Amino acid sequence: MSILVIDDEASVREAFRLLFSAPARTLAASRADALAEELFGAPAQTTSCAASAEDRAFCPPIAFAAQGLEGVEMVAAALQAGTPYKVAFIDIRMPPGIDGKETARRIRALDPDLHIVIVSAWSDHSVTEITAVAGPADKIFYICKPFEADEVRQMARALIERWDNDTRQLKLLRSKIAELAASEARAQHMASHDFLTGAANRMAFQRALIDRLDLGPRGMFVAFLDLDHFKHVNDTFGHDAGDALLKLVYAALNDTAPDGALVARLGGDEFGILFEGMTPEAAQAACGALVAACSGSFTVFGNSVHIGASCGLVDCDGHADCEAPDLLRYADLALFAAKADGRQTVRFFDKQLDASQQFRQRIEAGLFYALANDELLIHYQPIVASGSLDVIGYEALLRWNSADYGAVPPSVFIPIAEESPVIIALGDWVVERVLREARAWPDKFTSINFSPRQFKRLDFVERLSALARANGIAPGMIQIEVTETALLAHVRHAQKIITELRAQGFRIALDDFGTGYSSISHLKDFAVDCIKIDRSFVDGMNSDRQSAAIVNALAQLANGLGLEIVAEGVEREDQMERLRALGCSHLQGFLFGRGSEPEQLGLDLRAQDA
Repeated sequence: MSILVIDDEASVREAFRLLFSAPARTLAASRADALAEELFGAPAQTTSCAASAEDRAFCPPIAFAAQGLEGVEMVAAALQAGTPYKVAFIDIRMPPGIDGKETARRIRALDPDLHIVIVSAWSDHSVTEITAVAGPADKIFYICKPFEADEVRQMARALIERWDNDTRQLKLLRSKIAELAASEARAQHMASHDFLTGAANRMAFQRALIDRLDLGPRGMFVAFLDLDHFKHVNDTFGHDAGDALLKLVYAALNDTAPDGALVARLGGDEFGILFEGMTPEAAQAACGALVAACSGSFTVFGNSVHIGASCGLVDCDGHADCEAPDLLRYADLALFAAKADGRQTVRFFDKQLDASQQFRQRIEAGLFYALANDELLIHYQPIVASGSLDVIGYEALLRWNSADYGAVPPSVFIPIAEESPVIIALGDWVVERVLREARAWPDKFTSINFSPRQFKRLDFVERLSALARANGIAPGMIQIEVTETALLAHVRHAQKIITELRAQGFRIALDDFGTGYSSISHLKDFAVDCIKIDRSFVDGMNSDRQSAAIVNALAQLANGLGLEIVAEGVEREDQMERLRALGCSHLQGFLFGRGSEPEQLGLDLRAQDA
């Protein structure tokens, strides 16, 4: 039904029936006669719907109720049947029972979309009062008795058409909302999951850890697991085989992990496992099972490959005063210790491990050994121009492949090196190697990271200039990357060094801007050429409003000061497009290439000596 009429007078209900079942006709000579015809059911000229095309199109189905309670029940039944009324004409006075105002109120509570028309010959009911209980105002209307047939028919036609249009628009809107929700869900899944294995990624793993820490102690553990001899698989069988192996390993970890555990791929061949509700002994046993599941032979593309695994384990409840980044660092240290202990083992983290002088001494000694035995190498990560996406430079990244420990993460050895005398020798080796290799790409700049201790050397500028001249590299093709920490340690000395470097033509970049002591005044005091946005802000742009606001502000700041701005950690197309729209001049990240040796980048170092 389209129309519901609620009126206690049978003659009025009959008038409505005739009104909506008969075509409009020529009215009687006098208006009073015509009104009498419509209100009291005087014989009509015809009772068919065949007078005109317009009238034939508007003969809406109509239902009647003699009392308010009956009308409320009919509205409820229509809604339940999925055939709601579109317009309800309600008489304001209907003794006995509830009046029109209460009827309208109850109907509105049931159906917020129904158009209500109040019909009354009396003025003792306030329009405002009725609207207050049966509104909103755009869905409640009024007609006074006596009424004209055309007035009622036109109002009914308009309200039915409006109801139909509103329903279509609502369906369309709901469809669009569903599409957007599905698109957002897909984007969120892509942002929080590894594209290769489908596992949660590092960002999702860290967020899960933060959320669970907020719930308080619950027997929770964080484990980092790294594959042994994985590089051999890539080198021997190719990266496609390596990718296939990673999928097999992830499946094995999922099958072996405790119930409710989160298994994430943190990057490369490193996985993170987060589980709870266990004792330390049970957690160590569970990690032992995970190591065993990843150790042995796997069949990849018809070839049998043998790998092992090492695991670092952290008891979160045992370090209740620590936040998520600290726990992740502890897991990394424990993993490194497990490898140092001989691999294919599980190593629990404790405070002594973090503070152990023996551990630091082993790292320091290992770095001195690495310098003397060719264990160090430089990887170069492309930096692209935002507009053309052409490679215009490379960032030099120090890597250490230890004979004893394997690939040692820079996050482990760099902080220890910076607190040790080895950093000077390490820095000299990096500069000499990078400037020698950079001769292979004279048309692109090379960005080199320097520690605060290197920057404090009195002969810093002199040594750097001499090495550039010796290798035939223009100073303008070398970018010096320093952190604000290095600059603020000795402000006057830092200003003097930067002034001298710029006088020689070297470029200056402020690294990890926004993560530490970042201040706009530093950009003025130290006159840098470029600022680099830390990858943590780029990672959080789509899910964290604060990160997005910081990136936007930094981009506008850099553009306003005439500085170049490099966004680090760009891994997805949507990140790239958003950063380009914000005005970032340069982009860097896995989307454009990982750090690689020169030969892997297609650069021939032999040509420089020809």
